[in-house]
Amino acid sequence: MKHGDFTALADNYARYRPGYSPFVLNAFLSLAERERERERETTAALTCADAGAGTGIWSRQLASAGVHVIAVEPNDAMRKAGEKQSAGCDILWRKGGAEHTGLPADSCDLVCMASSFHWPDFDAAVKEFGRILKPGGLFMALWNTRRFESNPLLVEIEDYLHKLVPELKRVSSGRSEFCNTLTDRLRSRKEFTDVLYVEGRHTEQQSQERYIGLWESVNDIRVQAGEERFARFIDHIKEVTRDTPVIEAEYLTRAWIAQTKPASFPLRE
Repeated sequence: MKHGDFTALADNYARYRPGYSPFVLNAFLSLAERERERERETTAALTCADAGAGTGIWSRQLASAGVHVIAVEPNDAMRKAGEKQSAGCDILWRKGGAEHTGLPADSCDLVCMASSFHWPDFDAAVKEFGRILKPGGLFMALWNTRRFESNPLLVEIEDYLHKLVPELKRVSSGRSEFCNTLTDRLRSRKEFTDVLYVEGRHTEQQSQERYIGLWESVNDIRVQAGEERFARFIDHIKEVTRDTPVIEAEYLTRAWIAQTKPASFPLRE
């Protein structure tokens, strides 16, 4: 398994991955509606390109809030799983990547990357988002991070993981080094005029099967641990959770929102 290749994980990803904070979603869409009314005064549905859409977890949350979503996903297995789960939703699926979405210029009110902005080439992706966003449009990068500190059982599992894989360095997480400087990196881009950081928490009640399935859908840890150590990790989870019918898992959605400049303001050189 390679870093960023979710082909073998698509089924577990589609079945078990949690959603994102409804509060963050509402805040994002409220800001988008306010900006659109000020700039264009239209009542048409917002159009959002969800780049690196995976199996459409975030796409479906957007669609359920009345957004027309164009889900752009390069991995065939992930896209196929997403299409299956999104039947009946206002989501148009297409093959493409963050660096080359294939969408027309100035065609989107919003662009999002949910738990995926760490994978593409940063500069190329931002340039592409600036191209497809309308003036005053919003880009949001967000991650759904496990907040294990609130549950002693999950703290023990996390500690075991780091003892088992002491060299572990998270890449695909809202707590990764990638996020530490993201505000400054986005603010420095000529495509954006300002950047806002928001976060929200929500809790899920998960069965043992669901909790283990979530771990088995993770690419980053599995690649770094290797199959033998990862199998030992899963066995440990099964052992310590066997008498726990419901696992209370808290999640922290971390989101960075950047706005393109209105048409009346030239981009920085």
